[in-house]
Order: sequence, then structure tokens, then C-alpha cells
Amino acid sequence: MGARKKLAADKRKEAMKSVAIAKLKDVPTSPRKMRQVADNIRGLDVEKALAILRFHTRHASKPMEKLLMSAVANWEAKNEGQKAGDTKLVVRTVMVDESTSLKRMLPAPQGRAYRMRKRSNHVTIIVDKAE
Repeated sequence: MGARKKLAADKRKEAMKSVAIAKLKDVPTSPRKMRQVADNIRGLDVEKALAILRFHTRHASKPMEKLLMSAVANWEAKNEGQKAGDTKLVVRTVMVDESTSLKRMLPAPQGRAYRMRKRSNHVTIIVDKAE
């Protein structure tokens, strides 16, 4: 590896030390519904985001809450000796990407069939210390 690449890789690695990532793949909820939940917690403190998700009425809030708890646990595992409650953690980014769709046929009038797409998504949460 060249010197410039090594310096850039070290800089990226140092920047990722305080960051914890959690991913949830193939969630059987449409990406649009999941994005509406994700928009509510983006940029908030972790405690406030967990409180919002716990009492949110959307179906997508339960997997999002579990994913956020996983991201916090990943942060605690990465930073040994520090508790998430003591440091002020912030939800930096929440990305919701479309996954594969199950395609099914739905009976329609006059012998036709409509295509029904059961959508799913991938969710990525990045948690970091507040500056």
C-alpha cells in the first residue's frame, strides 16, 4: 500500500472509532413507511429517539427501535468502559434503502390478474457522540 493510501485509510479508521453502525436487512415493510419513521428520529439524542419509537403508532417503529438499541450496544462494545447513558449519543444518519420485492398475482375482474408487490427494505443507523 502506498504512503498516501495508508494515510487516508488511517484517517478514515480514526474517524470511524467514535461511530457505531447497525444494519437491518430485508425488513418486510415498504421503504416509504419506514422512511416516515426514520425521519422522526434523524439527528436526535438516542434517549429521545428511543422514547419516540417506543410510543410511535407505526408498525415500522418496533424494528427501528430494536435496531437503534443494537447500534447503542455496538457503540458500547466499541468504546469499552463508557456507558451510552453517561455520554450524549446522537443518531447521525438513518438510511432506508429498497430491497427485493415479492411479486404476487392478485385476481382482478374479467379474468385478469394484477401484480401485487410486497416490498421490503434495508435500514442502516449510525450513532455518534455529540460534539
